[in-house]
Amino acid sequence: MKENKYDEVSFFEQYGKMSRSLKGLDGAGEWHVLKEMLPNLDGKKMLDLGCGYGWHCRYAIENGALSVIGIDISEKMLQKAKEINQLDGIIYRRIALEDVQFTAEMFDVIISSLTFHYIQSYDVLIGKIYQWLKLGGKFIFSVEHPVFTAAGSQDWVYDRAGNKLHWAVDRYFYESQRNTLFLGEEVLKYHRTVSTYLNELLKQGFKITEVKEPMPSEAMLENIPEMKDELRRPMMLLISVEK
Repeated sequence: MKENKYDEVSFFEQYGKMSRSLKGLDGAGEWHVLKEMLPNLDGKKMLDLGCGYGWHCRYAIENGALSVIGIDISEKMLQKAKEINQLDGIIYRRIALEDVQFTAEMFDVIISSLTFHYIQSYDVLIGKIYQWLKLGGKFIFSVEHPVFTAAGSQDWVYDRAGNKLHWAVDRYFYESQRNTLFLGEEVLKYHRTVSTYLNELLKQGFKITEVKEPMPSEAMLENIPEMKDELRRPMMLLISVEK
């Protein structure tokens, strides 16, 4: 299913109020970890799957990439990307990730940020990515952590006073769609286990080079009090592999 909530006016407006929308990469809690997982981009051809506002595309060009193609299903996302992150060397294309086609060994680096939990056929997409990468190419992506997505509610369990007791983890091994609330709207996501994310990469021929479960930076912990709750359970899973 190719859901596109981001072209709905109310949803897109709410997304635009998020820290990562207003501040770019500096407003993304995982960026301080993801940035260190990226390879040297000098002279590289990069593909960004689910590019959103295009912040990673801009970063790549500003750090020496030869060219970047940013893919997203949302027209509104790409309009915004072209307004604020349109640099020489960046091409934005509107298409669902499930429909993307490229020639073999076209890219040196492929990235994707918080997109694959919206994709049902993870295995098919990973197979395509393997083909698109050059030998020795790098693939780095982030998803919502399976501990975060398992129960589907994606919320804390509270006591009667509204205090956060714990994070519910339920139906972990039942890999299927989850209907959850995000930005006040019902959103369809797909839950899969950590082992599924990793083993599919190995099955397709990738070498896993790094796996991270990012915690908030010290600056975020100091300046945003509620960030301390992010130390109680992982929210994201970051994976780096090589062909």
